[in-house]
Amino acid sequence: MQKIFNPPKSSWSSLMSRPTQSFEAIEGTVSSVFNKVKNEGDSAVATFTKKFDGVDLDDILVKPQEFETAENELSPQLKDAIQQAKSNIEVFHLAQKTDKVMVETMPGVSCWQEKRPIEKVGLYIPGGTAPLFSTILMLGIPAKIAGCKEIVLCSPPNKKGQLNNAILYTAKLCGVTKVLKVGGIQAIAAMTFGTASVPKVYKIFGPGNQFVTVAKQMATKYGIAIDMPAGPSELLVVADDTANPAFVASDLLSQAEHGADSQVILVSTSKALIDKVETEIYAQIASLPRRDIAEKAIANSRLIYVENDALALEIINEYGPEHYIVCVDNEDFYVENTINAGSVFIGNYTPESAGDYASGTNHTLPTNGYAKQYSGVNLDSFLKQMTFQKLNKQGLLKLGRTIEIMAEAEGLQAHKNAVSLRLKEIEENS
Repeated sequence: MQKIFNPPKSSWSSLMSRPTQSFEAIEGTVSSVFNKVKNEGDSAVATFTKKFDGVDLDDILVKPQEFETAENELSPQLKDAIQQAKSNIEVFHLAQKTDKVMVETMPGVSCWQEKRPIEKVGLYIPGGTAPLFSTILMLGIPAKIAGCKEIVLCSPPNKKGQLNNAILYTAKLCGVTKVLKVGGIQAIAAMTFGTASVPKVYKIFGPGNQFVTVAKQMATKYGIAIDMPAGPSELLVVADDTANPAFVASDLLSQAEHGADSQVILVSTSKALIDKVETEIYAQIASLPRRDIAEKAIANSRLIYVENDALALEIINEYGPEHYIVCVDNEDFYVENTINAGSVFIGNYTPESAGDYASGTNHTLPTNGYAKQYSGVNLDSFLKQMTFQKLNKQGLLKLGRTIEIMAEAEGLQAHKNAVSLRLKEIEENS
């Protein structure tokens, strides 16, 4: 990892850049896949599945027997763990339900807001180097609570043409309505346009590599909404001498092992802690099964020393981390003043892994600095907020002249007439 001491503000932009390719660098590949899936449907999906996943499938739909087999083969311990995580995530997301908001803005004029589910949603679940069945909990549970009628899940198959047992078990547990063995760009394209096998959806959720991220952005050009442009995982830890160096190193490595293009950063006001964490990182990484991946991510990562908390906070808000761990004596200062972060983990005993799996919060979060303008996935992500209004005669009499004046000023005579005709009818019959 690079160690940087007191970096000048002029260097922050380059210092905090993510190791990702630009949209333009990937757009051509994504566009060609989209066009082929749009025109050829399932045939194109099969072609790209063979090309990218190395498997030739006659049917990409997961059958009922496959769910049964997965449940039977999964260990009781893992099933219990998934059910415990599901319970916590349900509790947290059920608490996000809100009542109808209703107000009378003036006598006779009632306005209210209600939430309605997005009918058809698509969930993308990575399954390449790591089958992220935990993401099904994070997306399937709020989708079900929201009342989405159709929940479509796409995940890339392995070389045997199968999905991981934990993915299948969790999908069934969460009430997913259709599971398909298709991944990558072709999965996003299929859910965008719809094919004979893959239903067209209204909104696509889920993390993925850089190609999946660009594919989701491409989907928006065809009228499909997305949760956010979430790409490779990232973590920023702010820590001082009160932090446990071994804990900090383990958290940094927990994100580094996600992928070679992941990024982890430590910001600290203690040079001694930085040295201790660096030593721990190289000690712990040696025994990781995904060591090669973690080492590549560590090469893109930083250990940054700054002189005071104010500068540290400024860097953090400039970076806008996806995951953000606070292990400092003055934690209230950081927690209260951080405005750009996806999810915050506070204290020595709150590993980022808790949010990834089972504390209850959602782990589908904005990356690449999008925490400055995007929220992580939550219950409202699966809902639309609709507004309603109703005026009685008294309300229109009180408000009508205001509407007429404003419509006339904008030169929209028909708008004015829609009010004037009603006012005339009320006056003639009063």
